[in-house]
Amino acid sequence: MTMPRTVTDAECIILRDLAKRAAEIAADPVQDERREIWYAQNALGPIRPPVFISPEGSWEELVPEDSLDCESGHARGIERALLRRIHAHEHFGDDQVVDAQWRVPWAVTITDWGLDADIRRPEEARGAYVWDAPIKTIDDIDLIQDPTAEHDPDETRRRLEWHEELFGDILEIVPYGRWWWGLGLIDEWTKLRGITRTFLDMNDDPELLNAGMRRLMEGRLALMERVEDLGVLSLNNGNDYVGSGGFGYSDELPQDDFDGHVRIRDLWGLAQAQTMSEVSPAMHEEFILPWQLPILEKFGLNCYGCCEPLDLKLDFLLEKVPRLRRVSISAWADVRRSAEKLADRVIFSWKPNPAPLAALSFDEEAVRADIQETIGICAEHDCALEIILKDTHTCNNQPERFDAWSRVAMEEARRAGD
Repeated sequence: MTMPRTVTDAECIILRDLAKRAAEIAADPVQDERREIWYAQNALGPIRPPVFISPEGSWEELVPEDSLDCESGHARGIERALLRRIHAHEHFGDDQVVDAQWRVPWAVTITDWGLDADIRRPEEARGAYVWDAPIKTIDDIDLIQDPTAEHDPDETRRRLEWHEELFGDILEIVPYGRWWWGLGLIDEWTKLRGITRTFLDMNDDPELLNAGMRRLMEGRLALMERVEDLGVLSLNNGNDYVGSGGFGYSDELPQDDFDGHVRIRDLWGLAQAQTMSEVSPAMHEEFILPWQLPILEKFGLNCYGCCEPLDLKLDFLLEKVPRLRRVSISAWADVRRSAEKLADRVIFSWKPNPAPLAALSFDEEAVRADIQETIGICAEHDCALEIILKDTHTCNNQPERFDAWSRVAMEEARRAGD
């Protein structure tokens, strides 16, 4: 996509003023304190539980579209991102770091698997949908295409120059590439095969399931090698969202032989299996993990999990996932069982239940009790606890709930560190 040339002079002034405010926030010494908290956390020597607030779907209520002043699409995108950065700092007071960088994506085009599901969506925004999965038989696996990646260096240069001209004197403009989030494969496979059919295949047609997962693994490994060769990977050992929560600050990455060319082994990786929440530990270990391990083996440090409860699956994850450093403990996991298993071995990345943000009324004391209970359990087992509020798809149009939730979480996290 070619960068737009339609941003007006008035919009440039708006964006530059917001960039100046972001730069002022980035210069606040509190940012250095927050960095140290994440460095210690990722080294398994926590100072205290770090707290990160991720409004996700609720951003539409915190920074509504009608609050934007820019009119052109690209200018609105930059304005929205800067306003969210500023809002998080001014309202949450959590441990997310505001830096003085502006990341511009490399001009890379990546193809998909070459098969499209027939998706039927409701009229309601963000409503549930169903789809007709394209993989019907084992022969259909041959229709899956390897994803490919192509880089347009001239377009990357134009993008960087455009942003440099806009506010390169205020923020540091850096090229950035993030070509995947998680590499668990199974969630992609269920789009191609269907969730119900995948469940049944574990018993009725394991050959099809294994063949499909092998095909996706091979295609994903090939894509990883391709983007590495193109030189469009970016380090994620700084102010980078890694796993399904937390930030990447680490002295263990990149590798000691790093020469400026970013490789997969210089990065944090993530695998997850959200669609397999109700699958038994034995089936997870037999049908899902074997195809994830060759991918995770490529990364320098690894995270595992997102929304799926993993408390019954921690034994084999701890044993088999290479260089595992962060495990997601979702709102549906047993906290005590998880703490007993993880202890001080990996980061306990706790995702509190976000329902209080969306409820008819906000119960601050219930939030506090929940956080206190988890902090207490994790303290018993020397866990490296972090508190990650996410999946907050609405705050019932009361943005101040996030401020209150963050205040409570920070009070309890600081008390835990005393």
